[in-house]
Amino acid sequence: MEIEKKLEELGVKLPEAAKPVAAYVPFKRTGNLIFISGQDCRINGELQYKGKVGREVTEEEAYAAARTTAINLLAVLKSAIGDLDKVKQIVNLHGYVNSAEGFVRQPFVINGASEFLVEVFGEKGKHSRCALSCNELPFDTPVEIEMIVEVED
Repeated sequence: MEIEKKLEELGVKLPEAAKPVAAYVPFKRTGNLIFISGQDCRINGELQYKGKVGREVTEEEAYAAARTTAINLLAVLKSAIGDLDKVKQIVNLHGYVNSAEGFVRQPFVINGASEFLVEVFGEKGKHSRCALSCNELPFDTPVEIEMIVEVED
C-alpha cells in the first residue's frame, strides 16, 4: 500500500481502468512483464485536451495531458496486478504526440508522464522510452502512451 499512499500524498486518485474502444485488450502479461495498451488523457471519459500540440494545445497543456495519461496507465496496471507495490520497475514508455507542423519538442511533452512515474515509484520509475511525433492520433487526443512494466510474482 506504499504506492497507493504516495499517490494519495500527490493528490492522485486512480480512476477505473478505461475499457478498450476497438479490438484489443487493455493489457497483456507474459511472464513478469505487463504490456499496457496506449492510453490517452481522459478524465471521467472526456479528453482533458484536444488537438495538435503547437497549435490548439500548448506544450505545457500537453505535458499535463501526458501526466494524466500516466495516471490512466497506472489505473490499467492496477486492474492487471491488484497492488501497485508489486511493481519491480517501469521498463519502457512509447509516447506519441499529435504534433502541429514544426513542433519538435515531443520529449518535453512526454516528460509529463516520465517525471510523474519517477515521482511515484522513485528509482523503480526510471525507464527507457521514445517520444514520437504523429500527424494524427485517435479522437484528436494530443498524447497517447503505452507502457511496459516488470512486476513481482
